Amino acid sequence: MLADLFFMEQKINYQKKLDQLLAALEGSDEKPTLLLHACCGPCSSYVLEYLSKYFQITVLYYNPNIYPQEEYERRLAELKKLYEVFPPALNTGVKVVECEYEPEQFYNAVGVRAEPELAQEPEKGERCRRCYKFRLERAAAYAAQNHFDYFCTSLSISPFKDAVKINELGVEIERSLLADPATTATEPSEKSPKWLFSDFKKKGGFKRSLELSEEYGMYRQTYCGCVYSMKNKEKNT
Repeated sequence: MLADLFFMEQKINYQKKLDQLLAALEGSDEKPTLLLHACCGPCSSYVLEYLSKYFQITVLYYNPNIYPQEEYERRLAELKKLYEVFPPALNTGVKVVECEYEPEQFYNAVGVRAEPELAQEPEKGERCRRCYKFRLERAAAYAAQNHFDYFCTSLSISPFKDAVKINELGVEIERSLLADPATTATEPSEKSPKWLFSDFKKKGGFKRSLELSEEYGMYRQTYCGCVYSMKNKEKNT
């Protein structure tokens, strides 16, 4: 019982932390810059609708975990197609940065070949945690190199993603940037990017993403993205 109470006291409300920041930014003359890692159009739709009022957003599409390549390209095409007609993207000049599709980077990062038992895990396990970290590190590095104020990911909008692990990794990576001379700002006006706390499924975020997908006729994938999630999905259907 005491352990449970301690856990409850330590539990962080990530949505509340985001609300506090947005309240502080309300009415600001100059929007801070945000690098938003996005896995697809549907997941990023609500996030853009929600945050474009407060930030100048650039979307980073870095997802070499997606299998097969045709699926990777389809998700990227759907994302671009949405942004061509989606007011929150059009009206605020959202930019898209495409990174290379190199699946070996994903396999090396998650280590499933060395630890094959990870392939059988359901979502939210250690394999997924490593995948979150792998993509967030790339987003953070890009944000630092290009002097963004904040970095974040749309991943927490999914009820199948672990928002606690995502935010813990975000904080860990933010701290590693501050400790790394290669990514620490060299000019007084520059700052290392901060992690933007979030749990985008809250406040009806996931439901809203479903509504936007239907409104804009978006393709919604039936599995997370990697070959392991695809096989697990097929096995359980």
